[in-house]
Amino acid sequence: MSEKITVTATVNADAKKTWDYYTQPEHITQWNFADPSWQCPSAFNDMRVGGKYSARMEAKDGSFGFDFEATYDEIVEGEKFTYTMPNGRQASVAFKSNGDQTDVAVTFDPENQNSLEMQKNGWQAILNSFKNYTEDN
Repeated sequence: MSEKITVTATVNADAKKTWDYYTQPEHITQWNFADPSWQCPSAFNDMRVGGKYSARMEAKDGSFGFDFEATYDEIVEGEKFTYTMPNGRQASVAFKSNGDQTDVAVTFDPENQNSLEMQKNGWQAILNSFKNYTEDN
């Protein structure tokens, strides 16, 4: 397996708001897409070890869509969590309080269908969408 990829963002919000907006389904549906032509019409999050996460991601024009699913391996409330996707790839998300800001780092195992650069750009775009949504609401 190739090296993990990390994307980061500094969110202008405190750690509790940042965590809540990242993990609560009513917020996830507002930011969980890489591009404005996409949407996340539904999300489910059972935030506990062994719990399931799923989000529907699809193009607004209905041309393409998929379900992103994962199972939680570790959760440190307000600080970090790790999950495994059905294909065995893992990802972790860490939240580091920095005064009025929160540094968010998402580290994931790449898949082998798309270039590493494309994957990094896609995950970074979703994280940027999260940052913008959290700061604007």
